[in-house]
Amino acid sequence: MQKLINSQFSQVLSQIQQAKHKAYQQINTTLVELYWNIGEYISEQVTSKAWGKSVVEDLAAFIKNQEPNLQGFTARNLWRMKQFYETYNDKEKLSPLVTQISWTNNLLIIAAAKTDEEREFYLRLSKKENYSKRELERQIASGLFERTLLAENKLSNTLKQLPQQPKHIFRDSYALEFLGLPQQHSELDLQHALLHSLKDFILEIGKDFCFVGQEYKVQVGDTDFSIDLLFYHRDLQCLVAFELKTTAFKPADLGQLEFYLEALDRDVKKSHENPSIGILLCRKKNDEIVKYALNRSLSPTVIAEYETKLIPKELLRNKLNEIYRVLESET
Repeated sequence: MQKLINSQFSQVLSQIQQAKHKAYQQINTTLVELYWNIGEYISEQVTSKAWGKSVVEDLAAFIKNQEPNLQGFTARNLWRMKQFYETYNDKEKLSPLVTQISWTNNLLIIAAAKTDEEREFYLRLSKKENYSKRELERQIASGLFERTLLAENKLSNTLKQLPQQPKHIFRDSYALEFLGLPQQHSELDLQHALLHSLKDFILEIGKDFCFVGQEYKVQVGDTDFSIDLLFYHRDLQCLVAFELKTTAFKPADLGQLEFYLEALDRDVKKSHENPSIGILLCRKKNDEIVKYALNRSLSPTVIAEYETKLIPKELLRNKLNEIYRVLESET
């Protein structure tokens, strides 16, 4: 009886939580629309040379005098509203997205993103993953946009031909600075550190990843084999096996992971799920060796490296620009 009552109470609580979330979204949308409209008005006045910098400062002082308890309308923030409007006012694809995330996250994206493509990436991801300010700051600082695009330019044909669409899911490198690992560490150290910091690891790989188990056992014949880490991806609807290597990538490593994927698809995957995907997470990799190794592979596998410190964004951008130059020369 008590179990039934608790279930009914949970339904009421769920309705309260949904209503609170909906109310927050409506408030946020209204605020962002207000800042857009203020930014538009200031932009028009400044463009027509009716207002100068001192007028905006006078506006801030006027608002404070009329509404002393009103926060967020300093001269600096008013100029930010102008920048916000001017960044997106002629971008039909992007402007509808800005009301779907918080004002704080909008400011982070405007300050950090260099292109419309990068802005769209973080706008959509921030909405999808419901990032807090701290989480979005970390993703931008880790060069998530660049690492994701680098990976997509290196995906194998097998992975691209899967029924699920892996766009914007995988990374060319994973930033594991939160583990605090020394430069020299074992695979067991890495695995234990990842499990200890599972929340941060899922933020890095994506919130749609659900942890299934460590040293996950698959039996082939009369022999047990262990997959380092096994996840399930809600959006891709498939199992994702992580194999950890603290050394540089070797083509022989790929065969082991392909074997695990075959075992998962034959014996673990459910009938409604998509083919399993493997991620070989190694300390370093040579892109030419990876390209050769994946060229004949029939298994959907990602070869990625991990870093124990954040990679400078400028270095990631340079690597991405190199790929763009190669692609342009080939067309």
